[in-house]
Amino acid sequence: MVATNTAAAAAPEARPAEAGARPAGSAAQPRGLSALRPTARVAGPLALGLTVLIWAGFALSARALGSSTLLPADVALLRFGVPLVVLAPALWRRRRLLAAVRPAPALKIVCGAGVPFFLIVMYGGSLTSAAFVGAIVPGMVPLFVSALMVAGGRGLPRGAQSAGLALIVAGVVALVWRHTAALDQDVLLGAGALLVASGLWALYTVGLREVGLDPVGSIGVLCLPSFLIVAVLAVTGVLPTGLGRAAGGDVLLFLVVQGLGVGLCAGLLYAFAIRSLGPERCAVVGSLSPVLVVLLAVPLLHESPTLSVLIGVPLITSGVVLANRRPRTKVSTDA
Repeated sequence: MVATNTAAAAAPEARPAEAGARPAGSAAQPRGLSALRPTARVAGPLALGLTVLIWAGFALSARALGSSTLLPADVALLRFGVPLVVLAPALWRRRRLLAAVRPAPALKIVCGAGVPFFLIVMYGGSLTSAAFVGAIVPGMVPLFVSALMVAGGRGLPRGAQSAGLALIVAGVVALVWRHTAALDQDVLLGAGALLVASGLWALYTVGLREVGLDPVGSIGVLCLPSFLIVAVLAVTGVLPTGLGRAAGGDVLLFLVVQGLGVGLCAGLLYAFAIRSLGPERCAVVGSLSPVLVVLLAVPLLHESPTLSVLIGVPLITSGVVLANRRPRTKVSTDA
């Protein structure tokens, strides 16, 4: 789930390339572009599908951490450290751009998707289920983003967007009502933690829009300070770590899912999908992540979806689809 909004930084790069690829008076160029379109039609949906799978893997791994030999600090070191190692040469070339990032947007990114977000999600997932993580964290983001926009002076959401936000709230209520009635304090505490994590992710979204970096630069702004913070907390004993004593299979699993998958691939793939398909289609398909989490949690984590999950997840997914719709602008045909 880490780079779901890097498209805001990546999209402008496509314009100069497209503009420079069509010199005036070239008759062969349009045929060359036409030849590339079938590949883009295949690669775009493929990239988006892989991104949704990675998001689902993040939700599943948050739940699976409780039964592994790794501790939260261990997974955090993998999550933020692996992208830094893989992207080290590219980040070094961007060192001046990274150093020029203003502190306020950088703080939003680090808090919104860095150590606080990561630890809160892992804690909430340990008390609830993969379905809760997959539905609440990405599902509530549009609601928090709308609240931030209203607080910043934007108007209240209307039409389909307001209906979508209402469905999201109804879905979250459907998820937790059974546990509220039974006074299941652990589940309620976990759901509350996931709501806080969703609010932090919305803050991360705003920060990404403000820094204006490409996907690789955005990953650097997030992972470098986050890795340093976790390393200091682990060395000083604030966050216990047992990476050296963990089972090799657990280390490999979380290295692939969290480090390579969530930390590295999700941001790059989603940015490519945005360029190929546009933000609206990507948002709609991305809203299927909670459904995929529920389906995968049954064979992988042996979770049985309850009635509240079967009601709440589709409501949240439908709400995300509506909340991400944009009104169509009328095109004037007047000369």
